[in-house]
Amino acid sequence: METGTGGEPGGGGGREPRWVGLPAGLLRMRRLLLALWLGPLTVTAAVVPGVLLGPLWALCAAAPAAALLWAWLLLGRNWRSWRYAERADDLLISRGVLWHRETVVPYGRMQLVEVTSGPVERQFGLAGLQLHTAAAATDARVPGLLPGEAERLRDRLTELGEARSAGL
Repeated sequence: METGTGGEPGGGGGREPRWVGLPAGLLRMRRLLLALWLGPLTVTAAVVPGVLLGPLWALCAAAPAAALLWAWLLLGRNWRSWRYAERADDLLISRGVLWHRETVVPYGRMQLVEVTSGPVERQFGLAGLQLHTAAAATDARVPGLLPGEAERLRDRLTELGEARSAGL
């Protein structure tokens, strides 16, 4: 998913950056995990009181069901908020719905770029990109990328980082 206008990755020229969204597989993974955690709780909250105390008590499932629906919708909004853009001198990472954050990571400040993928992410064919800089508080990561894109981005950022830091 790509949004925005502008030129090529790494291109400048005063144009808007070309934003790239995250793959839909990340949203599917997060929603499945949500259903695996809250689904059984919702069913248990309906069945146990319904069987032990009477059918009216099955309404106890309303709260977990509402939480499940609300979280389902919030996951979609959060997923749509994540995007990144490659510019001439830095990488932009934008995320957040209520508290919007935009992180700018200059290529010359990158010390380490790593691709990570846990067992659940691997099952869904996803990988994350973690950027480490000299600043300890830097939260520069891009979750849920396709492995090929994560590796391409890692290689590109490493190459640009080495080129920009040569003068340090």
